Amino acid sequence: MLAHGPTCLKGPRSRKRSQWRQGQAMPEGIRADLVARVRQEIADGTYDTPDKFEIALDRLLARLERE
Repeated sequence: MLAHGPTCLKGPRSRKRSQWRQGQAMPEGIRADLVARVRQEIADGTYDTPDKFEIALDRLLARLERE
């Protein structure tokens, strides 16, 4: 798996969407605490785990088998 450095992921490439700008209120229904935690895990390189990768592969295989 690729480990991202602390400056690698600064957010989306397009800053035109206001909901993606740092420091602004989150749209209703979005858990700001969860978003902050996931962003930090991505920046730290700890978000991707072997278990998550395995789950993603299983879901992809199941989807391909349905099609």
